[in-house]
Amino acid sequence: MNDLSKARATLLEVGEESVEQRIDNFLLRRLKGVPKSHVYRVLRSGEVRVNSGRVKPNYRLRVGDRVRIPPVRLATPAAKPAPRPLHLPLVHEDAALLVIDKPSGIAVHGGSGVSYGVIESLRAERPQAKLLELAHRLDRDTSGLLLIAKKRSALVELHRMLREGEVVKLYVAVVRGRWSGGAREIREPLHKFVDAGGERRVAVHGGGQSALTKVKPIAVSDECSLLELQLLTGRTHQIRVHLAHAGHPVLGDDKYGDFELNRALAKQGVKRLMLHARRLALAHPVSRERLRFDSPLPPDMSRYVEAHLALQPGRL
Repeated sequence: MNDLSKARATLLEVGEESVEQRIDNFLLRRLKGVPKSHVYRVLRSGEVRVNSGRVKPNYRLRVGDRVRIPPVRLATPAAKPAPRPLHLPLVHEDAALLVIDKPSGIAVHGGSGVSYGVIESLRAERPQAKLLELAHRLDRDTSGLLLIAKKRSALVELHRMLREGEVVKLYVAVVRGRWSGGAREIREPLHKFVDAGGERRVAVHGGGQSALTKVKPIAVSDECSLLELQLLTGRTHQIRVHLAHAGHPVLGDDKYGDFELNRALAKQGVKRLMLHARRLALAHPVSRERLRFDSPLPPDMSRYVEAHLALQPGRL
């Protein structure tokens, strides 16, 4: 008789932190180490029950639902460092929402060779928190404002607001060369693919997803330009790919940038992606109060701008 034959099913009662979460995502979060295919198999077979009945993977949980989880064998997780608190700059906190000012070089979550990121570290700092989830993402090398939900209802509403364009997201970037033509929009469809080395990439492609970036120059020179960018869609690497396609790659971009220029900049001490999430403006996902958060240009970007564009930080 194997260990599973002796094990009993687990009964969980759904709290507010899991309201509106899909049952498949609820299970995947709790059954870490179980292959995704097996989670869906026990769902399809009816071994998972909600209020004693079968449900489909897209069923959304409600407060008080009783979820039966059958005994499953967990894979032995690979040893990896435990998340440690990063003590990141906190811009705002209330009962439903956190806003973090993320430094460049820190991933928002673990994966792709990174053991842990912002969200895992926050959970390590706050073990008592019922829920902490990313509302959106920033590239590892992009600095700036990041929204984190503390309630499931806030997370669901933030996702809706982001999908429907109700969150204003402004970035600033330092790019190669003189931006000409003033303020304009870049409307180029973007296609995601994996290159020969297994790296995730994005390219402008006629068959890709629609993408729209508004660009406004702040200061320009023959050497570089400082741009303000507003995302009207939230595609992977959108700003970086759109600007590279326009002939003005972001300085320090190791995927889509000018690699020779990046090497020269590194010798001068510029070793980061010159892209910063500067502003978020939105209605609070619960109270509907109007919120606006601003993050100053990081010191390394500010020094470069002052030296190469004669632009004082107060202009931002």
